Amino acid sequence: MPAPVLIAFDADDTLWPNQPHFDYAEAQLYTLLTHYADAGTLGRHFYEVQRQNMHLFGYGAKSFMLSMIETIIQLTEGAVTGTEIHHILTEGKRLLDFPIELLPGVPEVLNTLRQRGQRLMLLTKGDLFDQESKLARSGLGDYFDHVEIVSEKNEATYQRILSRYQVLPENFIMIGNSLKSDILPVARLGARAVHVPYHTTWAMEEVPAEELAGIPFHRITALSEVLQLLK
Repeated sequence: MPAPVLIAFDADDTLWPNQPHFDYAEAQLYTLLTHYADAGTLGRHFYEVQRQNMHLFGYGAKSFMLSMIETIIQLTEGAVTGTEIHHILTEGKRLLDFPIELLPGVPEVLNTLRQRGQRLMLLTKGDLFDQESKLARSGLGDYFDHVEIVSEKNEATYQRILSRYQVLPENFIMIGNSLKSDILPVARLGARAVHVPYHTTWAMEEVPAEELAGIPFHRITALSEVLQLLK
């Protein structure tokens, strides 16, 4: 693969674990609220509420809290207690300050690419305050020449970023774990995408297999393989 002008990295579940914290919080709340509905019913309703609220709340812990509160209010027809809502808020607040533990090989990859003179960007989506806080807690900020926190990752977003930084699609690489957000829109613009799968994926980020047909992208099993791919 030819050396790019700009290499962008996703953050959540690419540089550090994120989804497992949300999965744990969700499971804890389902256990707490199981006297109202079973976990399957809660999960299906919560998914639908999140889907409907996405254009209003966006992504992240705050959206998680609000949608979970709305879910249980709807399912209980308002009978949920203040104490139970407080538990939901407590779990949500934990999602805003959990310790950042880097995934294997992350500092080594970023440091090596910097030593090679590569221009690096952190390109993540979600709540601005939340994502800035995670980056600060990660200690990775100095590795990146640019940081972009966006509300959505789609073709229009990537096109704006390419135009802003005056980079041609063929000179741009996006590296991330989400086929929906990090791979498909990038590949459709003619830029290069590198998929680093993570062991768990948020349901909203899943992509039907037929949408991947004919889409060119690289798949690696660990972030460290990026160094060989770009050698």
